Amino acid sequence: MAPSVNVFGGVRVVELAQWVFVPVAGALMADWGAEVIKVEHPHGGDGYRGLALPGAGTSSVNYAMEMANRNKSSVAIDLKAEEGRTILLQLIEQADVFLTNFLPSVLDRLGLGVDALRAVNPRLIYARGHGYGVRGDDADTPAYDSTSFWARGAIEETIAPEGLVEPIPQRGALGDRYAGTQLAFGIAGALFRRERTGEGSVVDVSLLGTALWMIGSDVLSQMQGAYRQSPPLGRPRTSLPNPLAANYKCADGRWLMICCLQPDRYWADLCTLLDRADLLSDERFDSMHDRGLNSAALVTELEAAFASRPLAHWREPLNAARVPWGPYQRIDELMNDPAVIANGYIGTATRADGSTFPLPAGAVQFDEQPAALHASPDLGENTDDVLQSLGYSWDDVVALKMKGVVL
Repeated sequence: MAPSVNVFGGVRVVELAQWVFVPVAGALMADWGAEVIKVEHPHGGDGYRGLALPGAGTSSVNYAMEMANRNKSSVAIDLKAEEGRTILLQLIEQADVFLTNFLPSVLDRLGLGVDALRAVNPRLIYARGHGYGVRGDDADTPAYDSTSFWARGAIEETIAPEGLVEPIPQRGALGDRYAGTQLAFGIAGALFRRERTGEGSVVDVSLLGTALWMIGSDVLSQMQGAYRQSPPLGRPRTSLPNPLAANYKCADGRWLMICCLQPDRYWADLCTLLDRADLLSDERFDSMHDRGLNSAALVTELEAAFASRPLAHWREPLNAARVPWGPYQRIDELMNDPAVIANGYIGTATRADGSTFPLPAGAVQFDEQPAALHASPDLGENTDDVLQSLGYSWDDVVALKMKGVVL
């Protein structure tokens, strides 16, 4: 079923990819109308289908697989068989995009490198996701986001406070989804360029490069010799340059964040809502400069003020004063956040039988509409239809199934 806003209508993507990073890019394009044909091996398919994740045993829905593969078709082909490779090349002839995260050495063994596919389809956009990029000694090195993004990409180092006895482990697929969004953007740009010039592009995104972009502020600090790791947790806050951009603990133990990057603009309103009008007449806090010089004293005052009431108390006055702020929410609170609900950030995916289940949608919306979500296909669910669309007879399909070339 086509989405309500068919941004990529008429675009065919052949996806030869597993796990999360690159399949997420395909899912984002499929959300907005691209026909994404996921090519999987007949025996087991994408390894993500069998990955046991926390909570996976409590539901009939493989939520992880669904999030990365909704709105796609699945064709199960053994690419090591000559007939299987022929089928893939026939798909490539009709494709706009080839999307993969297979290692270069694997693609070369299968005869699916850039030159081989461009010989079949000169206008093809060849898009690939990597751990470390296409050049250098690590170009053919296996990688997951926990290794190339979180660890080697210094994401953990920029988050972890000093003094931890071991590194903070990455949460699931954090870098994969961020990099997948970058890759989808690159493909969209390549499609636009081809529309203007008629030329296909090779699009590359790596998890390491994505990490470098994500922590750009820290990279810029390092370039200027000013990078500092986060201080140890629990240390008294005596030197905040702007106490109006900091975390504060409430009476019930919950935390909130205020972020007044123009503190003079909000100073009077903040003092009023905190019932601390006396701070307005304290010359130590007259200006942003003064408040920075007397940071420790002001932080002490603000900590005491916020700690006098529970988090729920502060919501209305902070909102009424239009102070930029946010509560530190739990995941269950996030899923019921009024803005999440109002904007459809958690959508409803529909199965072929009409049953539904909730699923996070992408952040991008067109014409104020969230993407329409449809359940990911079973392994090889669309093999028969795709082969017949390529001109194979039913007898041909049966013969290929008997030989184990397709499922």
